[in-house]
Amino acid sequence: MLIRASHRNAGGSGEGGTLTVSDLLPPGLTSRLDGLDIKSRRVFSGKLQGERRSKQRGRSVEFDDFRPYVAGDDLRHIDWNVYARLDRFFIKLFHAEEDLTVHVVLDASASMLAGDPSKLTAAARLAAAIAYVALVNNNRLHLSAIGLPTDPDDQEGGLRPAGDGGLAQLEPLRGRANVQRAASFVLEAARTAAAAPANRGRATDFGAAMRSISAGRSGRGVLVVISDLLIPPAIGDEPGYAAGLRYVAGGGAFETFVLQLLAPGELDPAAEAPTGSSSSRSPLWGDLRLLDAETGAGRDITVTGELLKRYRAAAARYVEGAAAWCRARGIEHALLTSDQETESAVVDAMRRVGLLA
Repeated sequence: MLIRASHRNAGGSGEGGTLTVSDLLPPGLTSRLDGLDIKSRRVFSGKLQGERRSKQRGRSVEFDDFRPYVAGDDLRHIDWNVYARLDRFFIKLFHAEEDLTVHVVLDASASMLAGDPSKLTAAARLAAAIAYVALVNNNRLHLSAIGLPTDPDDQEGGLRPAGDGGLAQLEPLRGRANVQRAASFVLEAARTAAAAPANRGRATDFGAAMRSISAGRSGRGVLVVISDLLIPPAIGDEPGYAAGLRYVAGGGAFETFVLQLLAPGELDPAAEAPTGSSSSRSPLWGDLRLLDAETGAGRDITVTGELLKRYRAAAARYVEGAAAWCRARGIEHALLTSDQETESAVVDAMRRVGLLA
């Protein structure tokens, strides 16, 4: 998507370069998140014993119920005391415990710097909040950032990607004690992306990054991708995000959620009118030169009312197309905007999409 160069780092304080952990996880938000948990509609059996109640029944120390014996059942599960009283075989059932893996993927590509506050700031807050919920509920947490600058000349310290598509990953974490480490990783990813020079041809290979993430997944659980999905088509008319999301769709091991995060001005450029403006015309009216946030390519256009109308319709079709593509492959999709109040975006929206309970 073509955006105005002035969008970059428009948010001032609170953007990637000046964010702090307390900005990502303010006390009011963490107090609301403490009563929530990551929800999965599927049944997962992890490799390690976990501390969350599974939907399936299995073997553990907590008895649940009986059911009549059927041929093929494990004889070790027969309750012989019940047999002595009723002269019938019954199997003892127990609640199984499971180990849930939560994998959060943060898109830190250059296009995420659009908006005021930027999409990257909002995405970082979402990622930190989901990580917080996973850790305080003792789930295994994986964090990945994609789209980071790979050219050493574009890196001023910060995270150095070690994988395709500007991929950087944090080693798996578990427990409330690791909340600071998780938030610091998200914070450093945002700072690294915000510090990179603008319009330096830093196009993200979304497909390669998601392929690496898919190949390295372990266990079973929930995968959350936070991205604007503004990715150029790679093959024919297929949307650019398709190649990457296809790697994490289906398979049964992970339930995938895509949180598409856009700036209000990307949905409706007229929404960027200055606060208090009495003009009924868009501040974008007239001749403009647009710059691609990632490749630096330019395009001259003349903005008219008819063009804005067509743009709004095209933006709505793009979002609806992404949602339909995800639904057809068993992926949950939700649209969020970067100007949403943090608690509302994290708690209410995540409940609606079925991620938090």
